Amino acid sequence: MAQKFSNRIFNRVKPLWHTYLEHPFVKGIGEGTLDVEKFKHYMKQDYIYLVEYSRIFAIGAAKAHNLKTMTTFANLLHGTMNVEMDLHREYASTFGISNDELEATEPSATVTAYTSYMLNKAQSGGVENAIAAVLACAWSYNFIGKELATWPNATEHELYGNWVQMYSSEEFSKLANDCIELINEIAEGKPEHELKELEEIVVKTSYFEYMFWDMAENKSTWPVKSTV
Repeated sequence: MAQKFSNRIFNRVKPLWHTYLEHPFVKGIGEGTLDVEKFKHYMKQDYIYLVEYSRIFAIGAAKAHNLKTMTTFANLLHGTMNVEMDLHREYASTFGISNDELEATEPSATVTAYTSYMLNKAQSGGVENAIAAVLACAWSYNFIGKELATWPNATEHELYGNWVQMYSSEEFSKLANDCIELINEIAEGKPEHELKELEEIVVKTSYFEYMFWDMAENKSTWPVKSTV
């Protein structure tokens, strides 16, 4: 039996994703030791990221070649905008972050670079590029969430337990699995050179995910401040 394309991708990115678990920001969530101000910076930047992330699902729906794929992208868009972002707003409020503050957040250099890369790939290619562009985020967050859920007291922590619960939940696992199934379906019958291109998109976005954790840990925005 031929190997599923998602297995090939996972074998490629697995070493990189394991470095997420050693990252001080991610470890801080799992161990409950993360500085609250770092997490608040992360929450605001992640919200802005999710807005742009949602656009990729809309692009995928527009580029879909059949109703089944269009419906999958539409459901992923709905789940992100009406479930994940609602939970994000609700969770942010427990840290004293208002909806207005979330929406007024200026994207950091990392978020700008990451979302620009995803949008470029999704717009310049076919429907397969759209799903490849979003795959690392959904899948790696589920990977992290399920791993942290096995750490002592991680799901019960008063500040970060809800984060671990959300990304290890059945609902989020379904969203991630829908993305995985879609990349497998779309990859069927494609020539090797196209598969390599899709694989590289997932690898590059996986590197951006690491940069996102760095951005959160360092509370970074841009390297220098504007004098204007």
